[in-house]
Amino acid sequence: MSSVDRWRPLAMDGALAAVVAVMLSATVLGTPGASALDLAAVLVGSLVLVAWRRAPLVPLVVSTACMLVYAAHAEPGPPAAFPVLVSVFAAVRADHRLAAALASAVFLGAGLAVNLPDADGSGQNLRNTALLVGWFLAAGVAATVTRHRHAYLEQAEQRAAEAERTREEAARRRAGEERLRIARELHDSLTHSISIIKVQAGVAVHLARKRGEEVPAALLAIQEASSDAMRELRATLEVLRDADGSSDGEAPASGLDRLGDLVERARSTGLPATVTISGVRRELPAEVDRAAYRIVQEALTNVSRHAGGATAAIRVDYAGEELIVQVDDDGTASKDAPPVPGVGLLGMRERVTALGGRLRAEPRPEGGFTVRAELPLKETSPLNETVLAKEALPLKETS
Repeated sequence: MSSVDRWRPLAMDGALAAVVAVMLSATVLGTPGASALDLAAVLVGSLVLVAWRRAPLVPLVVSTACMLVYAAHAEPGPPAAFPVLVSVFAAVRADHRLAAALASAVFLGAGLAVNLPDADGSGQNLRNTALLVGWFLAAGVAATVTRHRHAYLEQAEQRAAEAERTREEAARRRAGEERLRIARELHDSLTHSISIIKVQAGVAVHLARKRGEEVPAALLAIQEASSDAMRELRATLEVLRDADGSSDGEAPASGLDRLGDLVERARSTGLPATVTISGVRRELPAEVDRAAYRIVQEALTNVSRHAGGATAAIRVDYAGEELIVQVDDDGTASKDAPPVPGVGLLGMRERVTALGGRLRAEPRPEGGFTVRAELPLKETSPLNETVLAKEALPLKETS
């Protein structure tokens, strides 16, 4: 709640008390025989209404006593009941109905007793008292209706909050059930297939070595790739089966620390690749590290699939407040015949956008294709290792 909202009720109550005080003060000043005591009683009985919301019993007692003093001395008629009416309304609204009834009875009874019989025998005091009885009953009824309305609104708000909480719980339950279903499907399909690939590749490698034959590099790449796939698939299944939702939804996947293995595996499949790192290496945020690895992985996969016979050049640049990852190939892509974006490029863009970075994936003017991702770094600390500009890893050698 803002400060304005907190002070608004107090300002309204102050305005009400001031209006009643001014009105009754004018009545006192215009009444013959009124004294300073009457003016003081009117001011106190009116100004105490400023507390009618926060402490309704205080205005009820004070205004009733003060206005009885004024009514008994000056005989002002119904105007003297205004502060008491407001106090009765506040007391009934706060569920102090007995106190409100007693104050009303005391004020009306005392006023009737003091002012009877009428000096002129006209019975005006009886009519005024009957009118005030109606006013007090109306104030009590209005306060009761207001109190019930507030209670109804509070119950409606509670029901709405409960319904919202129930919907959120149901949505979380459905999401958890869907995660488990996806985990089962992945386990039953991918895990079985990848396991068979891994076993068959291992058997082939074993037989080749047993016979003294040279193991094909592609077969070793298949064996290593299947092992990595099994490792990351198990991590993904653990995330999907995380029942308490404590995981951030991203499997603990590979980062740039495994970039060398990734490039070596690409080379073993016949893709010449080089890696160049520049800038000051630092500890990367986990999501940036994963995204950078996945971008290189997807780019190399696209080069292998769509640019047969091409070479790939990978550049990782720790450039101040951002990490730049760029993969270029010298394949056949051109601006006149750009490749059709697939799910891989879409996944790259989603990862980069989620991190607040920029991605450029398009044919190069000199031919081939380039993927460049600029990923912002947040709260990263430099390592004790400094890499000279354009320093090449041992992977620099092209196979």
